[in-house]
Amino acid sequence: MTEVFFYILEDEAADATAHFACRLAEKAHGEGHRVFIHVADAAQTAALDNMLWQFRQGSFVPHTATDALAPDDDLTPVVIGAGEPPAGFDDILLNVGGEVGGFFSRFARHNEIVGPESMAAARHRYRFFKDRGYQLTTHKIPAR
Repeated sequence: MTEVFFYILEDEAADATAHFACRLAEKAHGEGHRVFIHVADAAQTAALDNMLWQFRQGSFVPHTATDALAPDDDLTPVVIGAGEPPAGFDDILLNVGGEVGGFFSRFARHNEIVGPESMAAARHRYRFFKDRGYQLTTHKIPAR
C-alpha cells in the first residue's frame, strides 16, 4: 500500500513549496529513487524545471518535463508534469499541484507538499487518504 506523507510548510515565501520539492527530489535522487513531481500546469512545470537547476549551489538533479521525456528513456530520474505520470515512474510522487487523481496509488510513496496558502485543500486530501485506510505521516517544516 502507498505510504502517504504530508509536509506542512511554515515558510510563507512565494517559492517555498517549489524549493522544498527541489530539496525532496534531490534527496530521493541521491538515494537512487525515480521521482515524479506533479504540478498544476505548464507554467509551474517551467518554473520548477528552472528552479531545479539553481535552487542550491553545487546541486545537480537530472530532470526533464513529461512532454520532453523520450518514450524509451529509462535513465532520467526526475520528471515534472501535470496529469498522468509517464510509464516507469511508480516510486516517489511529489505533489505540488493539487489533485492527483487515481494515479497516486501506483506509487510506493506519495508526498503532499503543503504551503500555508493551500491548507484547506490539504485538509480535504488528508481526509480522503485517511478515510481509505492509508497510513499518514505528517511533518511540520519550519521556515528557512
